[in-house]
Amino acid sequence: MANKKLRREIIAKARLFNTTGLSVGTSGNLSARTKKGYLITPTGVPYNDLMPDDIVEIDLKDKIISGKLVPSSEWPFHKAIYTSRREVNAVVHVHSPYATGIACTRQDIPAFHYMVAIVGGNSIRCASYATFGTEELSRNAIEALKDRKACLLANHGMIALGEAVNTAFKLAGEVENLARQYWISKQFGEPVLLSDVEMLINVEKFKNYGRQSVNVKRKRK
Repeated sequence: MANKKLRREIIAKARLFNTTGLSVGTSGNLSARTKKGYLITPTGVPYNDLMPDDIVEIDLKDKIISGKLVPSSEWPFHKAIYTSRREVNAVVHVHSPYATGIACTRQDIPAFHYMVAIVGGNSIRCASYATFGTEELSRNAIEALKDRKACLLANHGMIALGEAVNTAFKLAGEVENLARQYWISKQFGEPVLLSDVEMLINVEKFKNYGRQSVNVKRKRK
């Protein structure tokens, strides 16, 4: 079975959807790019029941390469992202409570906090509504993700992108945390937004955020 390590990583992160509160039950999905296309979680299967060979591999012409189960119903926007964004190697889609709650108002998350810049701009856009699993939703998501690493989906949830499964998963958590903070700030009035100039500075700073210039060796205690 090809990509066994990657399949196991997908399952490990998908199982964290429920324990971290990013999604409930079998909602949400996760995929990772491969040499031939991408691996994606199947539809309707509890994450704790997943086995490596349950993960479906699909090429970019929509042909199933491996897997006997039906892929996630959201495979169209996963494919659209991999086709249009060559730098993206993983996609996480979840129905986390705060991000989804804001998405149901069809509003962007504005520059209320400098960490919004982590997605690549001065807002986390909300894609226009379309029925799940449709090409229309794929087009709307691609538009909202232009120059961004994450977006909300109106009346639906959120999408986070990454260079790897782990980075996409972490970004989904960051977006949910920002959505929660934004909701809290709205309870006390309208938050004071940072300027476009300030957000451009933060976007640039995040390009090297968290990267160490030298290898740091830590002694075990």
